Amino acid sequence: MSPSPSATVPHAAAIEVEWLAGLEFQAGRPQGPRIRIDGDATSAPSPFDALLAAIATCASTDVVTILQKQRTPVKALRVMIEAQRVASTPRRLASAILHFTITAPGSTQVKADRAVELSITKYCSVRSSLIADAAVSWTVQLLPA
Repeated sequence: MSPSPSATVPHAAAIEVEWLAGLEFQAGRPQGPRIRIDGDATSAPSPFDALLAAIATCASTDVVTILQKQRTPVKALRVMIEAQRVASTPRRLASAILHFTITAPGSTQVKADRAVELSITKYCSVRSSLIADAAVSWTVQLLPA
C-alpha cells in the first residue's frame, strides 16, 4: 500500500465531489463546507466558472493581506474576471483579465498596483497552477475612501 498524498506532500489538499443529479455536483473538503457546481451553469456556477472564481478569490485574498500589511486595510474589493477559451476541445483557458476595483483608505495607486501584481505573479497558487501559456493580466482601479 502506498502512502496517501497528504502523508508525502506538505500542504496537500483533498476535495470530495459528490454527484447530485443531472450535471449538478457538490464539492468541498471532507467534513468541510460545500459549494454547488453545475455543468450546465443553470442552477450554480459551471466548473469553468468555479475555476475563474478560484483565480479571482485567490488573488483577492493576497491583495487584502498585502494591503493590510501596508497599513491600508481594504474597505471594499471587487474583481471582474474576463476569460477567453481556446476553440478546440478541451476548451481550456487561453487568457484572463482581472479587473480589480479597490477601496483602501490611505493607499495609493502605486501600492494597489503593486499588491495586485505581487498577488498574481508571485503569491496566487491557483494562477501558478495554470499552464504557462494561459496569459493572465489585470487592471486596478483604486477608489477614494
